[in-house]
Amino acid sequence: MKTKLENINEWVNKAFPENSFMIPDGFEDAFMGVAIQFNKPIAIIDYDKCLNILLKDGMSYHEAEEYMEFNVIDAYVGENTPAFLFKYKNYEISRNTND
Repeated sequence: MKTKLENINEWVNKAFPENSFMIPDGFEDAFMGVAIQFNKPIAIIDYDKCLNILLKDGMSYHEAEEYMEFNVIDAYVGENTPAFLFKYKNYEISRNTND
């Protein structure tokens, strides 16, 4: 049986044969799809799902946020660096509870 990463790579190779994508190690379950920016496809990764993956791995919420900010989002890995999706709905919910 294929892993999720193998399935993603197979789909990417069929849909975008001339491009490669970067998915941060361990965050395959947070892969949402592909966006086109300036005629260049880039991987889209769900930020909240990344946090949940880190929480399941034993990090506190604060540790997970800090890890994402300093080790994942701020990491430039070349032209294939993925984009991270911050859902508007989640922003509104967290914003209202922090007021």
